[in-house]
Amino acid sequence: MPVDTLITGGTVVTATDTFDADVAIDGEEIVAVGDASSMPDATETIDAEGLLVMPGMIDPHVHIDDMFSIDTHETASAAAALGGVTSYVDFAWQAWTGELSIFEEGGTLLEGIERKREKAANAHVDYAFHGAITREDPAVLSELADAVDAGVSSFKMFTTYEHGLSNGFMHTVMEEIADIDAVGVYHTEDASLIDALTARFKAEGRGDPTDYLQSRPDYAEAMAAEDAVRMAQETGAKYYGIHTSCRKSAEVLSQFRDDGSAVRAETCTHYTTLTDDVFETQGNLPMIAPPIRKQDDVEAMFEHLADGTLDVVSTDHCGYKRESKEVDNWWDSTFGANALQVSVPVFHDEAVNERDFSYPFLVRVMSRNPARIFGMSDKGTLDPGTDADVILFDPEETYTITAEDNASNADFSIYEGREVTGRVKKTFVRGELIADDGEIVSEPGHGEYINRELPDWDA
Repeated sequence: MPVDTLITGGTVVTATDTFDADVAIDGEEIVAVGDASSMPDATETIDAEGLLVMPGMIDPHVHIDDMFSIDTHETASAAAALGGVTSYVDFAWQAWTGELSIFEEGGTLLEGIERKREKAANAHVDYAFHGAITREDPAVLSELADAVDAGVSSFKMFTTYEHGLSNGFMHTVMEEIADIDAVGVYHTEDASLIDALTARFKAEGRGDPTDYLQSRPDYAEAMAAEDAVRMAQETGAKYYGIHTSCRKSAEVLSQFRDDGSAVRAETCTHYTTLTDDVFETQGNLPMIAPPIRKQDDVEAMFEHLADGTLDVVSTDHCGYKRESKEVDNWWDSTFGANALQVSVPVFHDEAVNERDFSYPFLVRVMSRNPARIFGMSDKGTLDPGTDADVILFDPEETYTITAEDNASNADFSIYEGREVTGRVKKTFVRGELIADDGEIVSEPGHGEYINRELPDWDA
């Protein structure tokens, strides 16, 4: 019997190698990768001559359909598919009450997971969740093992904002995370310092976007990162540091990786491609926390991606409208920006075209590593028997990024007008063609929930 799909004539890129081969897909799985003469017959043959055939990219840090994004899972996942992202990890919130919250009363973590699963029913690509712990309620400790059973094997904690946690409570959570072998995910900025600076800037009337960077200095990020990663090491908990933005913070993490500790970390596309002059040219549009920083910090991100201190490049995608950004004072702006649709081409252009990093490097930091870190054994690879999440990528096509192309509900792009070389041509999720030459060609709802495993970081 013929297989469903045969991708022929392309250059296969894995996390370790690049070679000419065909890829056979049957049902939802990859069934063979090899020479054309060894491939089975197929119902449909796709010519990938001149294209790279890569595993679908995985974004482990996105915000969708909640207080930090106006995107639905349908719109965000359409953007993801157009950009070659075949799986993402969103956040399931333990409900809390406050100025930043959308909730009218507190709730449980398990309720948050169920709520987010219902909201994601129309996704085009596959999805998973981190559990987000937002209140210092000891009852949440008894939920963690049940959350793992529900496929949520990582838990996010903030050191800042109204839903931030004290070091003492985080330490208690880390002890439980270590006992069940789950992963802790940490937003690390020193709350007392940035709150004091913000209050000072408000009193002084320093509301210009260029002042924002100074309100959240790099050392505030490094200070909180050192506290959190040291506690994780002492408790034996797996530590994943999100959105590393600066040299000082990366150097803290580097110190704790030399001894083989269970430490992993990411940076984001914007921290590898943009510098703080964007606040002069774009105003509040690129206001992200931690802030976009200096050129030396960009260089540090690549240095530490190369030496293994940083494992992953994510987006921290947040969909917003201009009207929520274009306000008089930066502290009244929403925090975050959309990037799911353009992250792969933007990072590819900077890392591969401008800095001579390899295509296997691209696959490692945007596909294989997030799959391994977060317990998605059927993702991040083209190995036979795994999910047929595949993208075809044209390394030679040049185009200009514009918000007019957004599938996200966001109406701007912090990469507006940026010319990049390299474009996603086709995106398959578990064997189904979702995006084809810039168009979504599937119906919403193909995406499925990824029931994640406890990851083995020693493998």
